[in-house]
Amino acid sequence: MTRQRLVIGNWKMNGSLEQNRQLLEQLVAQQDEFLAQSHVVVCVPHPYLAQTHDALQNSGLQWGAQNLCSQQNGAFTGEVSAAMLQDFGCQWVLVGHSERRTLYGETDLDVLLKTKAALDAGLTPVVCVGETAKEHAEGLTEAIVLQQLQSILKLENEQLKRLVIAYEPVWAIGTGKSATPEQAQEIHAYIRDLLAQHQAGSVPLLYGGSVNATNAQALFAMPDIDGALVGGASLNAVDFLSIAAA
Repeated sequence: MTRQRLVIGNWKMNGSLEQNRQLLEQLVAQQDEFLAQSHVVVCVPHPYLAQTHDALQNSGLQWGAQNLCSQQNGAFTGEVSAAMLQDFGCQWVLVGHSERRTLYGETDLDVLLKTKAALDAGLTPVVCVGETAKEHAEGLTEAIVLQQLQSILKLENEQLKRLVIAYEPVWAIGTGKSATPEQAQEIHAYIRDLLAQHQAGSVPLLYGGSVNATNAQALFAMPDIDGALVGGASLNAVDFLSIAAA
């Protein structure tokens, strides 16, 4: 099976109606330059899903959210369900981003439950994994990635095939210190092998962590890297277009 090439922009908690309008208009105007290479997605803050839906619904670009609740509905003030995301045409949702894990205490069980909620609703969850600088220095990268994926790998094989996995070393996120293509490839190959043991070896694997227009091409040249989860660079149309075109 041919693996999907995919570039996802994660706006994090950034944007305004006017900034978003300019960025989305630029992406739509120039989409022909990069959509031949890969599927391109923007994951935006929940308040801007309606704006993004309206701006992109007749384009080749897709959109998603940065988080969701594991519950379908009820007394969960401040949460957003998978069904609500569907109302705004979302096809994608980030799950288990390191900022959710470290700042808001999300556990591997939380990530599993959110992944199931997304799958049950027909959304594609982008499950994020990665080690801290301390864990990296201690040579624990594979052990941490395995720990974070252990419960996910217990999903049914057909469910696993509907995931995307993003390897984002925490020490590289927003720091300017990207993993080398060779370092990233080593971990992607490890994840690919884990998935292949469950007949899910064609799952797209993305690299995230200070991806930019300069390093994208070398990263994408690696055999097990299918694309990128892009943070800060996704807020600049020129930079994001360069990454997508790579």
